Amino acid sequence: MLYHIVRMFYLIVMKFTYRTKVHGRENIPGRKPFIICSNHLSMWDPVVIGISIPASYRVHFMAKKELFNNFIFAYLLRNVGAFPLNRKDADHAAFKKAYQLLNDGEVLGLFPEGSRSKSGKLQKPYNGAALIAVRSGVPILPIAIAGPYRLFKPLNVYIGPPFVLPPLNYNHKEDKKAQLEAMSYHIMGHIRNLLPAYEAN
Repeated sequence: MLYHIVRMFYLIVMKFTYRTKVHGRENIPGRKPFIICSNHLSMWDPVVIGISIPASYRVHFMAKKELFNNFIFAYLLRNVGAFPLNRKDADHAAFKKAYQLLNDGEVLGLFPEGSRSKSGKLQKPYNGAALIAVRSGVPILPIAIAGPYRLFKPLNVYIGPPFVLPPLNYNHKEDKKAQLEAMSYHIMGHIRNLLPAYEAN
């Protein structure tokens, strides 16, 4: 209930303050589960993504654990589907939670870049999103947010066709890492292709 109330509130707010326009809704898979992978410009990105897809698709985002330090804020985050991630270490609990959500038929939201881009340009991706996608075998839905966030200026959200990463095939740890890095850049390539040329460089 709280998720839908919060979603409706922000749907109205973002529509009028940032004139949010969504392109490519026809690419949203008709069935769950799937993983949303997007570029990361602002703290508002999860909100924008959440209101850009149908209300029946509740998106569960990984969020840095520092956001959960405040009891009230942590309560709100958990009730809208977010869960904490320790970015300073290999957070096995967060990855376990991500796999469980996908196994339960939910939608997972990830930012492969890990942190917000100060310049607005795409950054080097981490391998976490690719690893989760490969191990779960679910489709990735690429989303590109074309900023900047400026009051009463258009904010465009581009949704691309879903795709599936191939299974890992390796004999050594180095091979696994190299394959995951290549897949991570492949994910970012799908996001890059959705952005206007001047924002993708």
